[in-house]
Amino acid sequence: MGVLDKLSRSLRDKLNRELEEIVQQERHSSEDKRRQTVLTGGKQKVAGSTKIRASQIIAGARDEALKIKQEANRLAAEVDRRLGALEERKKILKERAEEIEAQRKELEKLRQEEKAKLERVAGLTKEEARQLVLRSTEKELAGQIARQIRKAKEEVKAQVDNEAKEMLVEAMQHGVTDYVAEYTVSTVSLPDEDIKGRIIGREGRNIRAFERTTGVEIELDEANTLHLSSFDPIRREIAKRALGKLIRDRRIQPSRIEEVVKKTRQEVDKILLEEGEKLCHLLEVYRLHPDLVKLLGRFKFRFSYGQNMIAHTLEETKIGVQLAYEVGANVNVVRLGCLLHDIGKVINEEEGTHVQLGVDLARKYRLPEPVIACIAEHHEDRPFSSAESRVVWVADAVSGSRPGARYEPHEEYLKRMTQIEQIAKDFDEVQEAFAYQAGRDVRVLVKPEKVSDDELVILANKITRALEEKASYA
Repeated sequence: MGVLDKLSRSLRDKLNRELEEIVQQERHSSEDKRRQTVLTGGKQKVAGSTKIRASQIIAGARDEALKIKQEANRLAAEVDRRLGALEERKKILKERAEEIEAQRKELEKLRQEEKAKLERVAGLTKEEARQLVLRSTEKELAGQIARQIRKAKEEVKAQVDNEAKEMLVEAMQHGVTDYVAEYTVSTVSLPDEDIKGRIIGREGRNIRAFERTTGVEIELDEANTLHLSSFDPIRREIAKRALGKLIRDRRIQPSRIEEVVKKTRQEVDKILLEEGEKLCHLLEVYRLHPDLVKLLGRFKFRFSYGQNMIAHTLEETKIGVQLAYEVGANVNVVRLGCLLHDIGKVINEEEGTHVQLGVDLARKYRLPEPVIACIAEHHEDRPFSSAESRVVWVADAVSGSRPGARYEPHEEYLKRMTQIEQIAKDFDEVQEAFAYQAGRDVRVLVKPEKVSDDELVILANKITRALEEKASYA
């Protein structure tokens, strides 16, 4: 309302100023013309005409100013009317806003009252009520969620089991080896009948000398085949190699037999190294320390529950490598872990479990830590630290537990035969003892400087009683 008043006043003032300026101009102009007329005296008629013209202009200006004033008054009235309407609407809106705010406050008051009543009735705070609702909802859905989880687990387990079976079967197919282990008998093929006669010798003296020197029993069949029988694989291997040298030399006589056998015994380290190199070559492992290779060569002459360790190592490593490819594990770590996992079993110089002996040996030769972990964890003596350790464990279990892999009575047989020989060796007069025919036949070599012929009978009797008391033949 005040803005319109100011606007109308401003328009009126402006019009009045313009009218006054026009009047003043006309007035000055009339005065000048009047003076000029008086001075000239001849121009009175012009002055009268000018005065009339001025009066007409002033009258027209006044009419125009009146019209402008009327229009300004009309506009001001219209503005005043609209402002009044706006003020009325603003008043109505304010009243409605106040009414709504009052209603909101009333509702909030009622809500707080209901909340307080509910808390008093239930004895719960807001947070406690919230937790109660959440627990109730969770309890209602727990059965459904558990069923879904069990179903998903069963589906995943079935899928994983199928894939694991396929992987194991494929890995086991790769683990098939053509290595044939010799348990108690080694076979030697003879080139002809003549060499068979030379081995027997006159009245069997050569064959007796060979059995006495090597501790191995010789069996001849009708074909040109000779069988070397002994529970001790190293003893059998020495006899087999010595016999091969004698066959090639063809000079077979007691003194020559003793010479060749003695020389072959001195080459045991060379034999072990050769066998270890063969094993490493078959498994594509190179640049191992020679001492480790020599220890691996002992695998050929070592049995675990009747399973030859070279056969077991070959089989396990092939299975482990294939599994490593399948699951994306480090193949080289698995290869070395499978190769060396049982190396502690052939360490006879120290005491301890084969796992700990194997770990100590691996650290001695600074093998990679993941390989050491495979050796340490292949019997679950400590938790698995890597996928490679698990793969080695699985491969070891597959190779060792498959049907026909292990024959536990053979292990007991080796222990019994070793015990029989050791009982005889415990006597100071005994130089060497050999057990044959599953322990039914024991041949003893004595120290001649410590026992006479008469004492020999007494010693044999003592050994017999000791065997009867201590040895197990079952």
